[in-house]
Amino acid sequence: MSAPAPSPLAIVDAVPLPRQEEVLTDAALAFVAELHRRFTPRRDELLARRAERRAEIARTATLDFLPETAAIRADDSWRVAPAPAALDDRRVEITGPTDRKMTVNALNSGARVWLADFEDASAPTWENVVVGQLNLSDAYARTIDFTDEHTGKSYALKAAGELATVVMRPRGWHLDERHLVDADGTPVPGAFVDFGLYFFHNARRLLDLGKGPYFYLPKTESHLEARLWNDVFVFAQDHLGIPQGTIRATVLIETITAAYEMEEILYELRDHASGLNAGRWDYLFSIIKNFRDGGPRFVLPDRNAVTMTAPFMRAYTELLVRTCHRRGAHAIGGMAAFIPSRRDEEANRIAFEKVRADKDREAGDGFDGSWVAHPDLVPIALASFDAVLGDRPNQKDRLREDVHVEAADLIAVDSLAARPTYAGLVNAVQVGIRYIEAWLRGLGAVAIFGLMEDAATAEISRSQIWQWIDAGVEFENGEKATPELARKIAAEELSAVRAEIGEAAFAAGHWQQAHDLLLRVALDADYADFLTLPAYAQLQG
Repeated sequence: MSAPAPSPLAIVDAVPLPRQEEVLTDAALAFVAELHRRFTPRRDELLARRAERRAEIARTATLDFLPETAAIRADDSWRVAPAPAALDDRRVEITGPTDRKMTVNALNSGARVWLADFEDASAPTWENVVVGQLNLSDAYARTIDFTDEHTGKSYALKAAGELATVVMRPRGWHLDERHLVDADGTPVPGAFVDFGLYFFHNARRLLDLGKGPYFYLPKTESHLEARLWNDVFVFAQDHLGIPQGTIRATVLIETITAAYEMEEILYELRDHASGLNAGRWDYLFSIIKNFRDGGPRFVLPDRNAVTMTAPFMRAYTELLVRTCHRRGAHAIGGMAAFIPSRRDEEANRIAFEKVRADKDREAGDGFDGSWVAHPDLVPIALASFDAVLGDRPNQKDRLREDVHVEAADLIAVDSLAARPTYAGLVNAVQVGIRYIEAWLRGLGAVAIFGLMEDAATAEISRSQIWQWIDAGVEFENGEKATPELARKIAAEELSAVRAEIGEAAFAAGHWQQAHDLLLRVALDADYADFLTLPAYAQLQG
């Protein structure tokens, strides 16, 4: 171990939880405190740099590959570290929060990987943060079996060889954990809380199980942010006496700025990099956020009209595959968010065909795996990748040298013929209110209208409302996007929800609060960088 640890952090405004002492040990908190002391100042500088870069985009309405890193892109000699055996075959990955039921179901799902999510699929209540850590530790100790007290159904893990490999996703750089503060009362970044507690408690245990501490890194906006993560990894491994290179990280390319720095991000993390993922929903949100005042050519149509066959989305995904395979990394595709219905077989048939076509396309394009949101979709995605991979664990040998993407291709939003529709505005309001209401109740992954929604899709919803109003979009029915129209649709949605769920359930929920918060982040002239920042201020627990 290194030098004596600093004073432990203070836990504030948090209701004590059963078994929390197993997670919040003095040693674990001292480790998190040291991460905070060493690296939070750099985190703060990088957040300030984001604001500077956004201001530059607002001024120029363009982006380009970085001239100062051209030598890294031109150097054919470097590769990321070889994948460990547990991460070599990633043909299907399931995503979801770390509640007890999801932990068992995801591990048993038949997927090769489970993205255990402390980020967009988890509302960061103190209970979710702490109990999520407990659930993962219990899973590794095989003490997670339980019976649901409401349904009587029992949940138990399959044999070890049948379980998915866990890749944990901590919160993004922008989110703090208000319940853990240092001596000055400064909150610790949520990323350090999630990463630090998980790594401290599980790194050695995972090595004993033949796996390792693997992470998904969300909302990265530059290679400098990847460099910070790499420095965190180096310190953490040294501090706990874990061999360097044990940690492996997959970076979500879910911001438009990161799309221009894929190679540099892999380079900064090359001793710890496992791959890149095409996080499509946050990517669209990032385009709107960064180019929201860039004029009509950056106005996106309804989110469901922006398929992965759109030219600028094809440029993004094909560049990702080429970049990953050139550097020996895995390329992981996007989310299939459909939630099967137990009552509508025809709707399932249509949706399953769309999922199959999407996964066939990704496998055919060279991706090494892809995401699903529900266990019923695992066999469909698995069939698509099995058909291409056969017995091979991946197709990293497929270099996609036929792909040539110019800087302008990634932001050619106006290559789409589709236009915003009135129905699209209604859907954005509906999804926004329904998701935020659930989030305020502590739920981060929510089935809405047959799709699994998380914070990323809520971000698109409120951002499209903002952008369409700012651009003065006129819909096909002659109505114009205005604050008044958004308020009218929101009021109608509240009435519809009240009728749908009944007066008692409506009163017990957070519906008016969710309505007000959506309108705030969708209509304020001062655009909030992340919906979850003002929402976190209202989150109880």
